[in-house]
Formats: sequence, structure tokens, C-alpha cells
Amino acid sequence: MPKAGSAVSQQHRTLSYLLVTAGQFIWHLLSFTLGHILFKHLLLGHLEIFVNRSLALEKIKCFGFDMDYTLAMYKSPDYEEMAFQLLQERLVCIGYPHEILEYKYDPTFPTRGLVFDALYGNLLKVDYHGNLLVCTHGFRFLKGAEIWNYYPNKFIQRDDMKRFHILNTLFNLTETYLYASSADRGCDTGYKHGNLFMSFRSMFQDVREAMDHPTGCYCASLRSLTQPRVTLLLSRMKEVGKVFLATNSDYNYTDAIMTYLFDFNQGDKRPWRSYFDLIVVDTRKPLFFAEGTVLRQVNTDTGKLWIGTYTGPLQHCAVYSGGSSDMVCDLLGVKGKDILYIGDHIFGDILKSKKRQGWRTFLVVPELAKELQVWTEKSELFEELRSLDMFLAELIGPMGLADQPLFLLQKVTHEMDMCYGKMGSLFRCGSRQTLFANQLIRYADLYAASFLNFLYYPFSYLFRAPPTLVRVGKGLTEARLAAGRHNTRERYGCPHMLITH
Repeated sequence: MPKAGSAVSQQHRTLSYLLVTAGQFIWHLLSFTLGHILFKHLLLGHLEIFVNRSLALEKIKCFGFDMDYTLAMYKSPDYEEMAFQLLQERLVCIGYPHEILEYKYDPTFPTRGLVFDALYGNLLKVDYHGNLLVCTHGFRFLKGAEIWNYYPNKFIQRDDMKRFHILNTLFNLTETYLYASSADRGCDTGYKHGNLFMSFRSMFQDVREAMDHPTGCYCASLRSLTQPRVTLLLSRMKEVGKVFLATNSDYNYTDAIMTYLFDFNQGDKRPWRSYFDLIVVDTRKPLFFAEGTVLRQVNTDTGKLWIGTYTGPLQHCAVYSGGSSDMVCDLLGVKGKDILYIGDHIFGDILKSKKRQGWRTFLVVPELAKELQVWTEKSELFEELRSLDMFLAELIGPMGLADQPLFLLQKVTHEMDMCYGKMGSLFRCGSRQTLFANQLIRYADLYAASFLNFLYYPFSYLFRAPPTLVRVGKGLTEARLAAGRHNTRERYGCPHMLITH
């Protein structure tokens, strides 16, 4: 018969075990919760990846990359200054007057997502529907009656592709500034110098042709100190899936850029082609995501193309030219939903790959670092804008808006926009969403300042999109509508920020 003391001792041991087990469980729970909170806190800002649509990384079987401004990040504004100078020299070589060389690139003026009006030479900032937010002729910002003279409805037909050209890429920054420089010296419809008259439309065509001639000296403007991190991430991606490169550049230019990018003293030196399962140059995106072109193999010794269409299997470290997104899927043995494509071009990389092929998409937005910095440093301006917006909403009635509050709203909007640069934020004008922001929300599943932000996430990570409410109007009370209009986190952002939903 067991002694009473031993029974009590057994109870004490059992109780101690339960307490220790419970303590460990609580500790692990707190550690996980606090760790997750700390993880998110540390990544708030330019290291974070933002989410428009939920994406489970463990379901991605293939990672695709663009090259320029994605894998190869150029130093800004050094790169744009050099590209602007080269562009000026090319135009002078084909007969443009030497006076255009007088302009020096100002990085505070251009921003992505502007629309060039080839009829009047104006640069326009518009929303998704074509409503004008900002209008400049040269470097002069037009207001009121001046805008109405050009655009009586303060609206443009975005589908008029012969007249209105969207400058969505980082490459477009230099030509954006050139259009402003030309209009600054020109008249309403073109550039006049002595007996020479050049319409803005023909100038646009000349600039586009000049922009299609890259040069190897751009290597000197590649960002330094990022190469080891690039190879680290590519190696990690190859451990969990396949990796391919699809660029519009030709092989010789691609080889020069990538050789420079992967030429560093640290770690194991490998040929840059060994980091990819498939390399495709001359893709001619966005045509690449539709019918594409003939797929040919590149002779990597000479840079020339082998004769005939390539019909064989995927070869290790081989380079191909042309083709289509369907051919990429066939060669790699994957489907559209298996691919996460990473690029900086909202139209050529993101919109078309999403709409035509259903690829998952990641948009590189280097401007995010500056946007987040302004968001943090000028939070009082955002709060003032929100308060004025709420005040004006309450003030609207049979008599319309009072002039004084409207003037204050315009003043605060201008002050806030100037924090970003002369053209304001990439994502909005005041509280109104830009065309670029709308396209980003619609077509980019993920976006960040750099693709290297993946280094801070495990490849089992689930990117979960924030919940959204679709308002149908009839089922909502006026109070709920008002609350929806005035919700600060919804309109002016949390970290999914800056972009107004």
C-alpha cells in the first residue's frame, strides 16, 4: 500500500509538470506573437513588401525577372542625368538645334505616370478616368482658365493613343524632362527655331527612336554594394523553384550589364547565367505576353542569333531571343499561376502579364522609400488635409462650397505635394488617386521599393491582403457612407498607405 507522503509527492510532481508545460506553451505563444509583431514593426518602411492580393510564397514554383531597374538598379539621379545628356546629343546629331544642350537635368521635376500630350506638348497628371490633376506647359504649371483653354472639360480621352502617351517607366524620366525643356522654349504646338518648326508629335517619335539605343557606359551607373545580396536571393529562390530572366534588351547589352552586376570580390564567383534556369532577351514586351515572336537561340560567343526557330528542350545556361510567355511556361514546365513575375514596368511587365497570362505579379517601385519618408515626416499635413476634407464634406449644401475652405484645401494640397517634388507624389494629388496608383492596385499582387525585400521573408510566407469593403450604396445608411468617406486609415493609408483605396 503506497504511503500518503509519496502520493502527495506524486501530485506535486504532476502539478509542477503541468505548470512548466503551461508556462512553456504561454512563453512560445508570446514569443511567436511578439516575434510576429516585431517582424512586422521592423519591416515597416522601405524594407516591407506591400500586398494588394493574398499570395502564398510556398505555392510559387517559378520566379521571373525583368532586368533594367529591377535586377539592375541604377543610381538615381546619376543614371538619369547621364541618359538625359546622351539623349540631347543624339537629337543634335540628327539635326536638332544646339540650344537644347543648354538644359541640365533637374531630378526634382519629373515623376513617373505622367501623360504627354503630343498635340500641345503638355505634361499631365491624371486619375484613372482621365480627369486632370496637374497640367504643365514646359516648366510652368497651368491653372484655372489656362487649363480650360486646352482641355474644356479638364478631362482627356486616355484611349487616344496617337495623342496621349503614358510615361510609366523609370526610363521615361529623362524623356519626360526633355519634353518639358522643349515645350519651355516652344510655342503651343511645337518647337520653333529660326525657320525650323518641329511639332511635338514628331519630336515624340524622334525621342522614342533615340531612347531605343542603349549604351554599355550605363554600367557605371549601376548601384554598388548590392551584388552579393542579389546572388544570395537568387540562390535561395533556386532552392525552392525555378528562376528566369526576360528582358527587352539584346544579348550584348544584357551580358554587359549582368557581368558587371555579378562581378564582385565576395563569395563564390560564378557566371551570371548560372543563376537562371532560362534567359530570354529581345522579348519585345508587352508583345511577349500575347502572340510573341519567333524563338531563336543566341550564340553567346558572338552575340548573334542562330538561324531558324528553336524547337528543342531547355538547355542549361543557354540564352534565347524572342519567343512568348507561353513558350516560357512550356520550357520550364509550369503554369501561369505558378509564376511570380517581378518588374518595374506597370504596363509592359505587370498589367499585361496579369491580364493575358494570369501570372502573379510583383511591382518594383523605388520611389516608395521617398514616399514613405515624406509620409512619416509630414504626417501633420496629411492630418490637416483630412480635417479640411471632412470639413468641406459637411459644408456642401444648396449654396455650394465656400471660397475660403476651398482655398485652404488647395493650399495644403500644394504644400503636401511639394514635399515629394515639383510634380508631387507618384500615387496621388492631395487625396485623389493617380492613374499610376490605380493601375498598381489593380494589377500588382505585391509591390515594394526593391525585390531584395524578399530577403526579409521566409519562402513559406503568406502575404495576406487587408480586407476591403465594397460599398453598394443602397444598403448603407448615410451615416455609414459618411464614416466611409472620412475614415483616415482607408483614404490616407496605414502602411498600405499613400495609395488611396
